[in-house]
Amino acid sequence: TWDDHETENNYAGDIPENSVSPEEFLLRRAAAYRAYWENMPLGPLQAPSGPDMRLYRRLQYGRLAQFDVLDTRQYRSDQAYGDGWQVPGPKSEDPSRTLTGETQERWLLDGWKSSTATWNVVPQQITFARRRTSPTAGHKLSMDSWDGYPASRQRLMDGAEAAGLANLMVLSGDVHTGHAYDIKKDWDDPDSRTLGTEIVATSVTSGKDGQDRPADWDTFMAANPHMKFYSGRRGYVNVELGLTRARADFRTVDVVTSPGSPVRTAASFVTEAGDPGLTPA
Repeated sequence: TWDDHETENNYAGDIPENSVSPEEFLLRRAAAYRAYWENMPLGPLQAPSGPDMRLYRRLQYGRLAQFDVLDTRQYRSDQAYGDGWQVPGPKSEDPSRTLTGETQERWLLDGWKSSTATWNVVPQQITFARRRTSPTAGHKLSMDSWDGYPASRQRLMDGAEAAGLANLMVLSGDVHTGHAYDIKKDWDDPDSRTLGTEIVATSVTSGKDGQDRPADWDTFMAANPHMKFYSGRRGYVNVELGLTRARADFRTVDVVTSPGSPVRTAASFVTEAGDPGLTPA
């Protein structure tokens, strides 16, 4: 699935980041969607029609896993407060705002209701868990991620709980750093029920070499007790699903600016089937 840079940085639906007319942007979006479809392993069901392309879809892997691949770009409301990191408020918390669009949201919730899979995996674009910049009042949140659309996120969390999903796993990217989260029923209460887990993959090369602990590591870890891992190294995540547990291995390299750097496992986590929550492996 895509995020934003296949078309334009942080675009929202038919609203561009840059100052061009809606008509001009939709021409660009149509060209970008066409190029994406022609160059990615997608079938005729995903073929674009002008500036529209049905990319969200469901994949079944027997009774082991159901993969609901989302599109959080094409149907979203505009970012609140001009995008970026902002103090949340009435605009971002407006329940009428959506990240997935109503049709995709209903498709996902209905699919969860009928799911018989052990693992319900949601590959998508942006960080799902709450990610505060500080533990104090006046903290900021990313208006481009699910934090900027809390009502949309809450509807999914409520739907997952109502459907009785025991093993929800969200797979994300976007931020060029690696993270692991527990998805909490109440973000303000670390002891509240854990509804699922989230694995955020870092970038392969973007951001140069990075570091194990970015400058804001202490602040972010303190502000987000549901965050179990945070690294600024380059690499990827290997996720293995089994009948009784799932395992995530964060694979990183020390440098990408010169060849030959060995690959190592920076951290590993497991979550047990029927008992959501990440524990170090």
